Amino acid sequence: MGFGNYSHEAHEAILRGRANVPAQQVFRQQACHPLMNPKGVRARESRDSADHPSSIGIVFALDVTGSMGVIPRLLATEQLPKFMKVLGDCKVIDPQLLFMAVGDATCDRAPLQVGQFESTAQLMDQWLTWSYLEGGGGGGGQESYELALYFLAQHTEMDCWVKRKKRGYLFMTGDELPYPMLSKHVAEAIIGDKLDDDLKVEEIIAELAKTIVPFFVIPDFERRKRCEARWRELLGDHVLCMESPQDVCFVTSGAISLSEGFVADLDALTRLLRDASAPRERVSAAVRALTPLAESLGRNGHSAASAVKDASESLAGSLKRLFGGHDKK
Repeated sequence: MGFGNYSHEAHEAILRGRANVPAQQVFRQQACHPLMNPKGVRARESRDSADHPSSIGIVFALDVTGSMGVIPRLLATEQLPKFMKVLGDCKVIDPQLLFMAVGDATCDRAPLQVGQFESTAQLMDQWLTWSYLEGGGGGGGQESYELALYFLAQHTEMDCWVKRKKRGYLFMTGDELPYPMLSKHVAEAIIGDKLDDDLKVEEIIAELAKTIVPFFVIPDFERRKRCEARWRELLGDHVLCMESPQDVCFVTSGAISLSEGFVADLDALTRLLRDASAPRERVSAAVRALTPLAESLGRNGHSAASAVKDASESLAGSLKRLFGGHDKK
């Protein structure tokens, strides 16, 4: 998959057309769309073509349990064209996006939904909005992230890797822990794969990382408390802790830009995001979220300190408004 050309104008037009449409009318599925059912799927393919000779596969695996549905809604109503614009400004000429929806295999009706790799605005939007935002989850502090990771490790084929040994990218959003093991019974029931034994999540990530660079994206400070430590054990500096779901497109596109060396450091990334018309406070928040990654890559520059300064000024302004600017006597 991945044929056709991307148009930023067409993508913006799609979003303008639903500016005042309730979210439930954008995401209309009441069950897993038949074409997103992963059972029996051999592979989702990201392929080169005459239009896209240098394709790169990028996956958004979106947690759709509980309150996590806010991120797919943001992507479908305002954010995704911004992500694509930053990639375009970085000269990522042939990105192909695949959307997945992730739930809990112990209790949800649709614990895994998988779209196709696409290049056009219309088809990216189609798979995103075909996702069933079930809003479930088991309430036990774990979701079936390892099931999605397994599918990507075993059931994707990307020419960026096959032809050029260049890995794709995964951005998995979430606010819970993975299950420590992928049950062989779950793998067979949901995907159709017959495994000899259960698989450790560490084994799955090691296999996935051969072909895809995985990131786990946590939506805000409050939710990072319950899952950051475990995900850092698994992924290190590829855990991106945001301050708000509103930062998702800037943080994810920034992670690709830094990892690929499209920007020299956080200073260059700051300029890039501002050129993409990102609000100053969102740029600063994105830089703070990306600072651990940038430091691990040797690309931190000076913007990390500026972002901290912006955060301090914002806090001071909030306190001033709260207390009316009165000095303590």
